Formats: sequence, structure tokens, C-alpha cells
Amino acid sequence: MKSLLCPVLALLAALTSSAAEVATTDTVEATSLRGKVMCGYQGWFRCPGDAADMGWIHWSRDSKRIAPNLLVFEMWPDMSDYTAQERFAVPGFTHADGRQAYLFSSDNAATVRRHFEWMRDYGIDGAWLQHFLVDLPGGTQPPRYPSRLSVLNHVRGAARKTGRVWALCYDIAAMPTDRVFDVLTGDWRKMVDEKVTEDPRYLHQGGRPVVEIWGFYWNNEHNRMTADLANRLIDFFKAPGPYAAFLVGGGDWNWRRNPDPTWQDFYRRFDAYAPWNVGNYVKDSSGNVHASMSYWADDKREFERRGGLWLPVVYPGFSWDNLQQKPAGATLIPRRRGRFLWEQFHELAKLGVDSVYVAMFDEVDEGTAVFKVTSAPPTQGHFVGYEGLPSDWYLRLVGEGARMLRQKRLIPPEIPIEP
Repeated sequence: MKSLLCPVLALLAALTSSAAEVATTDTVEATSLRGKVMCGYQGWFRCPGDAADMGWIHWSRDSKRIAPNLLVFEMWPDMSDYTAQERFAVPGFTHADGRQAYLFSSDNAATVRRHFEWMRDYGIDGAWLQHFLVDLPGGTQPPRYPSRLSVLNHVRGAARKTGRVWALCYDIAAMPTDRVFDVLTGDWRKMVDEKVTEDPRYLHQGGRPVVEIWGFYWNNEHNRMTADLANRLIDFFKAPGPYAAFLVGGGDWNWRRNPDPTWQDFYRRFDAYAPWNVGNYVKDSSGNVHASMSYWADDKREFERRGGLWLPVVYPGFSWDNLQQKPAGATLIPRRRGRFLWEQFHELAKLGVDSVYVAMFDEVDEGTAVFKVTSAPPTQGHFVGYEGLPSDWYLRLVGEGARMLRQKRLIPPEIPIEP
């Protein structure tokens, strides 16, 4: 018996090994933005005792302490998959059964790799790494730069290990207008000179590295953009030479309604445009909320008329009560058990779209996260969960939507999978 079983077991082991190898070598091609479903990745969370040792950054208003009245995040991540080295105990926060509550730091290679493994396992192509100008040299809080650079390197390593793609996504929020150009272009030069953009996992389009800039919002007090600054930035990235890039602009969802002709001119200079649709919704006669999508077809037609790429932004819901210090539920855009997000994939399939920006992977501050979040958060404080659904429900939904878009399938109006 033993001699008969050994070859069989050896064959089974070989088949299992081959299957595992296929799973880990599933590599997303990095030569084109088209056909990619990618998530925005904040990577801005820090905890006392982590590599950055800056305190409770993006978890609390006070970096030195955390309490229910100091919270700036809305969703508690499901920490059950994280190792002991990735978990940071949160003083004073416990689950209903009395267990200690934990949070994670983005400045941890194992944690970033875990997040990218989730992207791989659920069929998400990669991430737009948010790079905030205020954290860069010349910004308003440059001490954060070493840690932000550390996260960037963690992302590079995680993308290589998981076969995902990534691209830089600069955000000008809260940056003084007169510093934007020098800080942004200075950092991009550094990325190019140090060959970061030559990383085999860095996303390219038409032979050029892809880069996105968020901040093209008209008369926005937090994003002081002007047509002159916009054109200077576009000129820089379009100039022939080593720093040329495929430039994605990110900003107003209602860009076509902007009455300023100078803005209309520069909008059409982008290689691609991503209209920030988060928070933009309508209510039906029954009071249910739906993402605003009625303008999508015209947006797509107008931007593609001149050969550009329209990159729609989809989101699963929204809430920032803690961040804005509002009463519980005051800012909530309900997720409707995933239907709010799925309706957007349904509409994109009708439009024949297969390039999507998902807002966001890890954004628990504004309640748009799609990574693993618990519906049984600590009892101290107000939190929004996934309505009792599995913590990976939105990873599954994004993965399923991405798969159907890639296959050019008509996505049904109702969610086709079960929790």
C-alpha cells in the first residue's frame, strides 16, 4: 500500500505546489492604465510605538492620546488577520466581550503587504498611493516625510510580492498655492531620478509613467487651485524629457458646468480625468440614496471626444461624523448592504467602462473603506460598520465588479453573490 500511495501523494503535492505558484505569480500587467480597477490607498495611519513613533496619527485629534471624544475615524478595521507585531493596543477601548481593541500602523511592511495580498486575493489590480504635499519637503509638516517615504517603499515591496501595480497620486489639500508647483515637481523629479518610476510594478501608459494629481476643485478653500497653476503643472508633465508622464487630473465631479473658460481649457489638456464623486448622491421617492450617475455618459463622451480617458470614481458609502464632530448619523450616506456600490458597477458596465478608481481602500476617516472592517467595533465611541455583513464583503464586491467589467459582461442591477 505504501508504495502505491507515495506516487499518488507526490503527484498531489506537485499539483498543490503548482496551484500555489500560479496563485502567487498572478501578475497584473503594468504597461497600461486602461482596463485597471484600482483603489486609492491613504497609507497615513500611525500608532505610538511604530517605526514612525509619531503617535495616533489619523486615529485621534491628539497624537499623544486617544479617547472617544478625540476620534477622527469612522470605521474600526477588522484586526483578526493581523499578527501581534502589527497590532497596537488602544488604551480604554474594548470590544463588547471585554477583549482589548487594536489598531494598525501603515508604517509597517507586513501590514502594507497584507493589504496588497487582499487586493490580489480579491482581484483588485492595485493602488493609487496618496502622496500629500503637506508631508513632503517644503510642505507644512515635513517631519512626516521620512515615514511617508517608508510607506512608499513598503508599497513598492508589496506590489512586487503580490503582482499588483501602483502609481503615485499627489494631493494638494491644505497646501499653500505658492508652494504647490515647486514641492510637487521637486518630488516627482526625485522619484524619476531615483528610478522609482522604473519599478517594474509602477503603472505606465503609452510608455510614460502614470501620475495623478488631486486638487482641481474650483473655489475650494482646502484646495487653492488656479488655472495658471494648473497649466504650469500640465506643461511640466507634458514637456518632452525624462520627467514626462501620463497625467491624470482629479477634481470636481461637475467640471463640465464650470463657467470659467480658462478652467474648461485646462481640463481638456489632461491625459485622463477622474471626477471626485464621493458625497454626490440623490434620493429616490422611497428615500433611498443612490450615487449620482446621470452625468456619467456625457462626461465619458466629452472626454473621449478628444482622445482622453475618463476615469470614473466609485464609492461604497460615506460618513465622517467623528472627523467633523457631528452627531452620530448626521453625515451618513448609507451603503445599503452593498447595493449603493453595486449600482455604480452596473452603470459602468452599461457604458462599457473598464478603468475605475475605487474610493478608497483604507479610508476609515471618511467611511469609504472597502478593506476589512468590523461590524462589532469597540463599545467606546461611535462607529459605522458593514451592517453585520462579513468584513471582506466590499473586497468581494469590488473584485466581482472588476471581473465582470474586464470580461465585458453586462452587470446585473442586483448583487449576484451572497455574503
